[in-house]
Amino acid sequence: MTTITASLVKELREKTGVGMMDCKKALSETNGDFEEAITYLREKGLSAAAKKSDRETKEGRVFVTISADAKIGSIVEVGCETDFVANNEAFSAFGNAVAAEVLAKRYSDLTALEAATIDGKPFATFSSEAILKLGENLGVRRVALLDGAALSSYIHSNGKIGILVAFTGAIAEDLGKDVAMQVAAAAPICVRSEEVPTGELEKEKSIVRAQLLNEGKPEAMVDKIVEGKILKYYKDVCLLEQTFVKDQEKTVKQILPANVTVSQFIRFSLV
Repeated sequence: MTTITASLVKELREKTGVGMMDCKKALSETNGDFEEAITYLREKGLSAAAKKSDRETKEGRVFVTISADAKIGSIVEVGCETDFVANNEAFSAFGNAVAAEVLAKRYSDLTALEAATIDGKPFATFSSEAILKLGENLGVRRVALLDGAALSSYIHSNGKIGILVAFTGAIAEDLGKDVAMQVAAAAPICVRSEEVPTGELEKEKSIVRAQLLNEGKPEAMVDKIVEGKILKYYKDVCLLEQTFVKDQEKTVKQILPANVTVSQFIRFSLV
């Protein structure tokens, strides 16, 4: 059993927005298991902000580069110690250089990148020089590649959310960007309902069922209500089912051309 310290209770409170006493009780009920405590709070209907628990809070920026033919793109997350450095031009130059190298050499993971050469220097040397110049530690935390018939991208104004979206066919530049902005704003977890991970779906059903029973709903009615709530859940987490942020009367699927859909997206976020 994990020791339930004041700092652990404080961390749970910060991640869920729930009162200290309720957080302490949740940890006690789950033998100090942090993730189980979050689930416990959701089941009790106490944590409306529990879904925020996995969001990163470290400083840094996301960088995106797309090929000239818009068929393949790279996305890179670079971390640093302070927001001051994250806004520095030298930091941006480092991030953009890494994103360009990832795209040029088609590196799909950190291991390959770390063995690379950038500007004629080993990656470790290239990074060390940037650290020396900026005066604080930095590091590439994630890299990914995405390909498709056509790609669109979006970087949020604070630089902390970056998106790549792959479409199955040609799409107008403005519309492609709108879809990428949708991914940034609404944070879907997948493109369509059949792609929701089984574990996530079963966990959501279990949480909703527990909430309903705690509210005193008759057990004979619970399964039917759960079914309806899961349909709403799909509209929250599946990109094509989401309400389009720029037109509340349509879904994302409805604003796409008839012969084009989204094949995949990547969302990197530090917030």
